[in-house]
Amino acid sequence: MRVAEQALIEFEIAVETFRVEVENFSRLHHQKLGPMYARLDELDARIAEARAERSGDPEDLRKAQEARAAVMPMPGVEELFHDWIDSDGLSPEAAAMLNERPVQAPKRVRPSEEARRLYRELARKAHPDLAREDAERQRREEFITRVNAAYARGDEAQLRELSDEWEAGPVPAEERPSESEELYARLEWLAQRKDMLSAMARELEESAIGAMLRMAPEDPDRLLEEVAEQLLAQVSERETELAGLVE
Repeated sequence: MRVAEQALIEFEIAVETFRVEVENFSRLHHQKLGPMYARLDELDARIAEARAERSGDPEDLRKAQEARAAVMPMPGVEELFHDWIDSDGLSPEAAAMLNERPVQAPKRVRPSEEARRLYRELARKAHPDLAREDAERQRREEFITRVNAAYARGDEAQLRELSDEWEAGPVPAEERPSESEELYARLEWLAQRKDMLSAMARELEESAIGAMLRMAPEDPDRLLEEVAEQLLAQVSERETELAGLVE
């Protein structure tokens, strides 16, 4: 039973680590590439409208309407740059976007190797699945929630403080041997938990962001730069095409 529990905890640590990576990469992807995708959508709509105006063809008009409907409403400056405006005005990233210059990648938020090590150690020691009593399980769940939040922020200092807190905390009473009925129920719960984690891992891996992250696990920032270069090239092509239609 103890071996099965430890194996499940290790699996859960791996899934949680990948989930944090996917969330952080998704945020960076949205911040860096979101404006470029929006620009492409707007250019596609303008191109379709210019073609429809030239031809007057009902099919071209229908395509233009569909392209325009696919464009998200343009947010206000405050909404668009709510994280990029400070007491000194627009940040360099926001100013670059407004002037249609390449936007510098936002600050990378990924847990360091030390943060990963601290997280794994805490998860192994304080995981709620190691508890038998309800009160001890609740204490561990509340503590692990704080651990997960610190890990998601990549807050190495906070993880170190939580590690010290756990070591200084109450030592759980020695666990009683489980009855056969409890053993079977526990094994069934472990199997269900493993199936749930497997489904979560599969969903993360099959997501668009997860697939991108797996393409360059060691240097995802470089992958973002490559995608950004491709999008900028597409923007340039669309602008050239639009200029030819409206001449």
